[in-house]
Amino acid sequence: MTATILNQRESLFRDGSCGVPLVQAQGVTRSFSRVTALRSVSFAIGEGERVAVVGPSGSGKTTLLNLLSGTLQPDAGSLTIAGRCLSQNLPRSELASLVGIIHQQFDLVPQLPVVHNVLAGRFGQWGMFRSLFSLVWPQDYRLAADALEQMGISDKIQERTSHLSGGEQQRVAIARAIVQSPRLVLADEPVASLDPARAEEVMQLLVELTQDSGRALIASIHSTDLVQRFFTRVIGLREGQLQFDMPSANLTQADLTDLYELHHEESSHHWH
Repeated sequence: MTATILNQRESLFRDGSCGVPLVQAQGVTRSFSRVTALRSVSFAIGEGERVAVVGPSGSGKTTLLNLLSGTLQPDAGSLTIAGRCLSQNLPRSELASLVGIIHQQFDLVPQLPVVHNVLAGRFGQWGMFRSLFSLVWPQDYRLAADALEQMGISDKIQERTSHLSGGEQQRVAIARAIVQSPRLVLADEPVASLDPARAEEVMQLLVELTQDSGRALIASIHSTDLVQRFFTRVIGLREGQLQFDMPSANLTQADLTDLYELHHEESSHHWH
């Protein structure tokens, strides 16, 4: 299995489809107390790739995203983005320019107007004084307006965020990532609580966010249909170990059955 994974991953770069790796993970291991959440995970991701991370609960998906965002540090191995090692010594402003994350719960401040929540994406680069000043007098107002226009809700810019629907708030969270302008966008189960129509809409927005910018997208996803329609590649994790790494078009029911250790009928029901 290990040799197959390495061959699949390396072939992606040999044929030029990924270019120079934007993200490089080498032997990444992370434990919590006596539980190993990730065990010697390695992969490389190029600019413009859209990578879905799949696996059962407890497989290490969220730990991987937290490591990539710089929230956690690996116990062993290394993670680099655009050649920069994600370590505790990396300045916050530089980390913010490298990685943006869209959480399932959006992480918006409901009492604030939409413009302030969008411009929060710039706080990492601005520093404390300018960030605080922006809460009184929004800085880069045009930048926020343009991002909201991309999301189709420019008319909501001055509205209190708590007055928006769930779908509109998700668009605000994506607009915040746009103004942050990171090299890598992470999405932690971005459509887990959405109905199928809205899930498709959000995935299309995420594709547009990365498609023409050279950014890479890594998202944890629970729907094989979305994986094969919106992602170029899929990584499977189980019990903290890399089970497969392949183009999403090559993903089969047998791969999913092995990953989830389910009978064929149960696996089909779970995924569709």
